[in-house]
Amino acid sequence: MSVFGKIMSAIFHGSTAAAAPAGSGTATAAPAGSGSATAAPAGSGTATTASPSTAPAAAPMSQVDVEAVLTKLASQNKEKLDWRKSIVDLMKLLKLDSSLAARQELAKELHYTGNMSDSASMNIWLHKQVMIKLAENGGKVPEDLKA
Repeated sequence: MSVFGKIMSAIFHGSTAAAAPAGSGTATAAPAGSGSATAAPAGSGTATTASPSTAPAAAPMSQVDVEAVLTKLASQNKEKLDWRKSIVDLMKLLKLDSSLAARQELAKELHYTGNMSDSASMNIWLHKQVMIKLAENGGKVPEDLKA
């Protein structure tokens, strides 16, 4: 798995554990509602009404609140990690390899064109890109973390 894939997996699976009861309850309710709509074919108008209601409800559930997940992980961590600004601390928080080699691999994955020997510049770029990519892949990321 790619380094970014590991980051995404750690955040998105971390949120699944926290959101599982709500997501599972809603997921269970959706098939039950579908079963009810199937049981009552005369309610074609009701089925049409249920579909638009279901679509907007599904979109927010699929989006992961990245800030909330990481804040929760940070509160449970003994070490004070500045995940909001540091790619190294973000990776440590997610229990991933944060070595220079791992960050350089991440930089290659995300198509970094700068000097990989300048780790400070690379790290700043990586943090921003990771937040942007998380947002592009279903994460809810505050604007200040993408800037």
